[in-house]
Amino acid sequence: MIPGKAIPNVITVARIALCPVIFALIFVPSFTARFVAWILFLVAAFSDLFDGHLARKHGWISDFGKLVDPIADKLLLVSTFIPFYILSNRDPTDHSFPIINTLPLWVVIVIFGRELFVTVFRSYAARRGVVIAAGSAGKHKAVWQNIFIGAAIFWYALRSAALANDWQGDGWMWWQRLHTFVLIVSLVVAIFLTVYSMVIYMRSWSKLRLQ
Repeated sequence: MIPGKAIPNVITVARIALCPVIFALIFVPSFTARFVAWILFLVAAFSDLFDGHLARKHGWISDFGKLVDPIADKLLLVSTFIPFYILSNRDPTDHSFPIINTLPLWVVIVIFGRELFVTVFRSYAARRGVVIAAGSAGKHKAVWQNIFIGAAIFWYALRSAALANDWQGDGWMWWQRLHTFVLIVSLVVAIFLTVYSMVIYMRSWSKLRLQ
């Protein structure tokens, strides 16, 4: 039986194991594969909340968890945003996003650039004996990124089904409008919070360098 204090770490490792599976399934042009990718993404996203809750509630916080949990979060971003960028730019006819069509490179750079900066900043702060906790803006950023990712994977799943079954009619049209709203709003909010949270870290960086 797994010791209680190890449960959050086991969940984190399982989340890492799901990342390459999600990555691969998004590239499979079928509703079934992408729907499974969507389910697995939801499992991974909610498991991040669950293992963090367990660790804080029971005091099961470990050095392993502090190291690996952020890695799992970044791998989940890689396993979704990279396929979105490749598919939407390589084959825009079948894999375009509503309104924006292709996922712009600058969006990918902003998303991963922020993660790289925060990682470097926290490492620098740690070497100076300062622990930088995740702020509320960073947590909200993660939530909206996950909303966009979930909506995007489901959009690809529905697009696969629509192309395979030649969906037409008002029902499909209204669903596309609703999905478009969720997809675009979540992306805009996620980008704003990504930049905003990075600005907050940059201010902290400046203050830390002056100490």
